[in-house]
Amino acid sequence: MAGFMLTGKFHYGGQAVIEGVMMRGQKVAVTVVRHPNGKLATNIKPLSSIYSGWMRRTPFFRGVIALIEALVLGVGSLVYSANVALEEEEEKLSSGSVWLILAVALAFGVSLFFLAPLFLTKLIDLYISSSLVFHLIEGFIRLIVFLGYLKLISLLPDIKRTFGYHGAEHKTIHAYEGGAPLETEVVGRYGTAHARCGTAFLLTVLVIAILVFALIGRQEVWIMILSRILLLPVIASFGYELTQFGARHMQNRIIRIIITPGLGLQRLTTNEPDKGQIEVAIAALKEVLATEQPVVTVESASH
Repeated sequence: MAGFMLTGKFHYGGQAVIEGVMMRGQKVAVTVVRHPNGKLATNIKPLSSIYSGWMRRTPFFRGVIALIEALVLGVGSLVYSANVALEEEEEKLSSGSVWLILAVALAFGVSLFFLAPLFLTKLIDLYISSSLVFHLIEGFIRLIVFLGYLKLISLLPDIKRTFGYHGAEHKTIHAYEGGAPLETEVVGRYGTAHARCGTAFLLTVLVIAILVFALIGRQEVWIMILSRILLLPVIASFGYELTQFGARHMQNRIIRIIITPGLGLQRLTTNEPDKGQIEVAIAALKEVLATEQPVVTVESASH
């Protein structure tokens, strides 16, 4: 997902869905999906004012709102794309079903990436004398689990297809901000890595988590478990700010070096899209622009 932010300047972004792309503007979110018959289906959703209010513009608060926004918009777009894909089979996926799946996925994610590394590190707790070393080992295990998970799911055919749409979304945003015409051949020349991608954000969160949990130190197990759950919004807020800062200062050589791992990691979550996938991403962004061009001031320089 190429990120977006609301300050004095607005940057477009979006995410890949099932056989499609969602692009988020300042007033609307547009999801374009490739129907099984080959045609493009489009859904335009007006955005709630909470996504453009003072909290969405205030440092650290905006990170939490951005997470909520990504979940709500993401689930809505996934429901729409899934129903388009299932249309020929005369099946429908309800919002309730998707929210249940999302809740299970979130619980699985917290357990796998935050609780499991803690318990694995506790197995060798007796051999670790330093609290700092304990949390460094826990953080290392967390990174290994995260990388292994991404590598594993990237091998699945359906996920590979979705990662192609992810790459198409990034290319389209790059082309637009570079002032290039939104044409398939032109957009295809751009790269699939993006500084504000959700993958880079997650990597930043995992690194920050090491520092935050190290400050808490080795406590009773139940305290450490609660900290891994309750402090996630705080860690995510810091991660959001750092990701945005890095994206705004990519011209700085030191910043570029720092964000390079996040860009490199996107090789696991983005694939080179085909022309049809790029066409879908372009259609989504064009629909957003056509809907709100009169009310949006866009910075067409660096993302």
